[in-house]
Amino acid sequence: MIKQTIIRSNRKTMALEISPEGLIVRTPIRASAAEINEFVLKHKDWIERKYNKMIERRRKLEDVEPLSMEDIRKLADEALKVIPERVKYYAPKIGVTYGRITIRNQRSKWGSCSGKKNLNFNCLLMLTPPEVIDSVVVHELCHIKEMNHSDKFYAEVLRVFPDYWKWDKWLKDNGGELMMRMIKQ
Repeated sequence: MIKQTIIRSNRKTMALEISPEGLIVRTPIRASAAEINEFVLKHKDWIERKYNKMIERRRKLEDVEPLSMEDIRKLADEALKVIPERVKYYAPKIGVTYGRITIRNQRSKWGSCSGKKNLNFNCLLMLTPPEVIDSVVVHELCHIKEMNHSDKFYAEVLRVFPDYWKWDKWLKDNGGELMMRMIKQ
């Protein structure tokens, strides 16, 4: 049995989320217990599938080999050569200029863009396919135009990098394992 937490708020619809703590059910304030139970029961297969996938992923991560500081330095050195070239390639296609490019050994983010147009990238990107690197570079450069994740933002991302969703999915499916290599230090 999965632990269930109900969070009531001013939302209009119900939503489910699987977390390491269990199932989170987000509901409108006025939703009855019967409505919530019906909603959860209706999505039972999805809940079990997602929960089992999370458990499997956690088991897999226990066997992940941590990176040494030397490995991280090598990845950062490689990233300093590769990523600025990809930024230089894509910036004119998007029609933006950018500030500083920094390579970090981050534990949770693949990239970020500041209000001053400075770009940060994770050195672990060097462990991904080149298309993933490009997808993150394009994503961050598009934030210079749109500092949000609106439809307009994603339209710009897809205009420049039509396979974005494919490589974003690759990162979602495989990125956790790569991040764990950093976290286990």
